Amino acid sequence: MQLFILGIAGTFMGGVAALARELGHEVEGADQAIYPPMSTQLETLGIALKQGYLASHLAPPPELVVVGNALSRGNEAIEHLLDASIPYVSGPQWLGDAVLRGRRTIAVAGTHGKTTTTALVAWILEHAGAAPGFLVGGVPENFGVSARLGSGETFVIEADEYDTAFFDKRSKFVHYRPEIAILNNLEYDHADIFPDVASIQRQFHHLVRTVPRQGRLIVNAEDARLAEVLAMGCWTPVERFAIDADAEWRATLSTADGSRFAVLHRGAEVGTVEWPLLGRHNVMNALAAIAAAHAAGVATRDALAALPTFASAKRRLETIAAYDGVTVYDDFAHHPTAIATTLAGLRARVGAARILVGLEPRSNSMRLGAHAAELAPSLADADRVVFLERAGLPWDAERVVTPLAGRGETAPSVDALIARLKTLAAPGDHVVFMSNGGFEDAPRRFAALFRD
Repeated sequence: MQLFILGIAGTFMGGVAALARELGHEVEGADQAIYPPMSTQLETLGIALKQGYLASHLAPPPELVVVGNALSRGNEAIEHLLDASIPYVSGPQWLGDAVLRGRRTIAVAGTHGKTTTTALVAWILEHAGAAPGFLVGGVPENFGVSARLGSGETFVIEADEYDTAFFDKRSKFVHYRPEIAILNNLEYDHADIFPDVASIQRQFHHLVRTVPRQGRLIVNAEDARLAEVLAMGCWTPVERFAIDADAEWRATLSTADGSRFAVLHRGAEVGTVEWPLLGRHNVMNALAAIAAAHAAGVATRDALAALPTFASAKRRLETIAAYDGVTVYDDFAHHPTAIATTLAGLRARVGAARILVGLEPRSNSMRLGAHAAELAPSLADADRVVFLERAGLPWDAERVVTPLAGRGETAPSVDALIARLKTLAAPGDHVVFMSNGGFEDAPRRFAALFRD
């Protein structure tokens, strides 16, 4: 079939494109912002990419258009699609019908950690010989691609709570019908579509309603909002994971940076892990993945054996370069909690070394100012912060800079931000670029200044 994907360069829709190509469909697509790592993956697959959402991209009309949730009414391509009566479907619905039907699906939901946890589950299953299919909202280093069909019965999917499409305002994950679902955590986010936490909890409960009685829910025992979701009704066996609470799956940290920890199942230690990831949050991700893999039939010892060779997804505190004693990282930061936990893990690893942060408020919630009050506290482990204040930011960046008490400043452009960080950086420093967008390739441009 001839498929045209609108919004193809997003991490989810890029994965949809890869799966459609693997199924033998003829695939091309369009997007407004096309940048690595997804652009690289799509080009490697030989998928033609078109810039912008033009009506001319849909002429002659394809057999089916797969519509991403970034597009809405008023968009030129969408208006032409409707006027010309071209068949269309949302990405999640296409995935549910064309890929997930008949598979044992493991869905990973939560405000934070979805990408890492999805990649962890997939790697554990791969290490155990299960050859899973997967769709991850990033590119896991162990696999080198964000999505594949796999030859096994299990498919692991990152289950996003964002809405499905302009014509379907349910969360994406209601289309997946998982047998096993991880509920990693729940905080307020996506301020452009959710008015409050309660509205997000309702969507999570819609997911809970789709998990069968013979399935399993793997739930963070430290998250009170998830407990409230389950209190709305639960018809599936629940296993919980935690570090600081009672749970079926627990971890005790042997090192402050989370690089070594013991795993306990129902109170009995089942093994220890030494691995390359940092932070308490990643230990929690690992516990969730171990529990989900166990529910899918993987022995705990085999799951633990996979973790030392796990390589996280790109842009999850990814080390870009180290020149002249300066280490440069690229991190997919979308929420104050994610910023805080990432920097806390790095601080535990580097000790007293300076941490410099270049931060772009790029997510819809950040741009709208929904997290403005929480941003400065989330940067507690940073020694210096340069905050990108583009023209048109609808709130005053001083709400972030002033509470940093001399540790923060703004820059009006990416060029200015890179130049300022270059002035500040000294041998021994760790420089972290934090954004959930392309950031105009700032981490690599900055690293090149030292390389050259």
